[in-house]
Amino acid sequence: MSKTIALIVAAGRGHRLGGSLPKQYLPLAGQTVLRHTVRRFLAHPGIKAVRVVIHPDDRDLYNQAVGDLGPDEPIAGGATRQDSVRLGLEALSKDAPELVLIQDAARPFTAPATIDAVLAALQDHPGAIPALAVADTLKRAEGAQIAATVPRDGLYRAQTPQGFRFADILAAHRALAGRELTDDASLLEAAGQTVALVPGTEENFKITTAEDMMRAETLLGAAFETRSASGFDVHRFAEGGDHVMLCGVPVPHDSGLEGHSDADVGLHALTDALLGCIAAGDIGQHFPPTDPQWKGASSDRFLAHAAGLVAAKGGRIVHVDVTLICERPKIGPHREAMTARIAQILGLSADQVSVKATTTEKLGFTGRREGIAAQAMATVELPRT
Repeated sequence: MSKTIALIVAAGRGHRLGGSLPKQYLPLAGQTVLRHTVRRFLAHPGIKAVRVVIHPDDRDLYNQAVGDLGPDEPIAGGATRQDSVRLGLEALSKDAPELVLIQDAARPFTAPATIDAVLAALQDHPGAIPALAVADTLKRAEGAQIAATVPRDGLYRAQTPQGFRFADILAAHRALAGRELTDDASLLEAAGQTVALVPGTEENFKITTAEDMMRAETLLGAAFETRSASGFDVHRFAEGGDHVMLCGVPVPHDSGLEGHSDADVGLHALTDALLGCIAAGDIGQHFPPTDPQWKGASSDRFLAHAAGLVAAKGGRIVHVDVTLICERPKIGPHREAMTARIAQILGLSADQVSVKATTTEKLGFTGRREGIAAQAMATVELPRT
């Protein structure tokens, strides 16, 4: 298979949607527009790597949006989109791919089949783009009046990703630097090379206006189903020790908790809740307590694994909730740190994580201070199959 890199262009400063953030960093169904786009390309088996071209001032926004997904180091863009693409291509030239797909960051609904079609067309053509035939009657205006009706035969609306043989598109960008053209295919055309058309989709629109954002929210709601599941875990206190691990935070206590790993009941319950959302069994199936490699293991590894399985299915975690049940230690002083730690592990914001505590009014094993219990709930959204 050809070595293919996706170059996602996210260096624009447009604020037509309002607010202080560029549109690629605006929230869309709980995640940024850029994150939705990057995930689509990271998940495609025909793409070896993903690089994002960003504005030099947006590094913190980029890290918050997609840093945890693991795309390669971002590339600083230029003053115009054409400059940004050229700089991105130059950065890729150090380890040049055979093919490159150039994608608008604000197109979060590119279908895998569209990517497949572009890659297939590149076997016979130096360039290929998805496009839709123009269906509406076109008018040329002078002021507020119609000057002429434009024949629509043979007219198409260009979309991305626009795919190219890397050497050809880099040469075209170098040769035409400073000459502003409307898209990357235009540069290849100006260089005298052919560009193939493959079928685009109406869903592969570019978010530009507030109405586009509303349409995107509607599409995501229709494309995903919501699932919730619970988890429960118990560990008894052990002799000795000076702390317990709860929700990823060491909490001082006069004894530890027994367990093959670090016995973090909060993270164990939450791991099971996430696994339940995707019907992937329980924590014991993924990390058997009989396996010596998990002895003393930090439970954040278990939770991150479950979150990775959700992501691999194209899902997103909407909200998680953990309730710790014990008489001692006191949870309140550590709740904020626990919330922050879970949010960090799962790549969520703090308002998507809830940590609570209760007692059993001195009833049962927790009331007798023999151990700690935890129950958890998780809500995820998964693509409809």
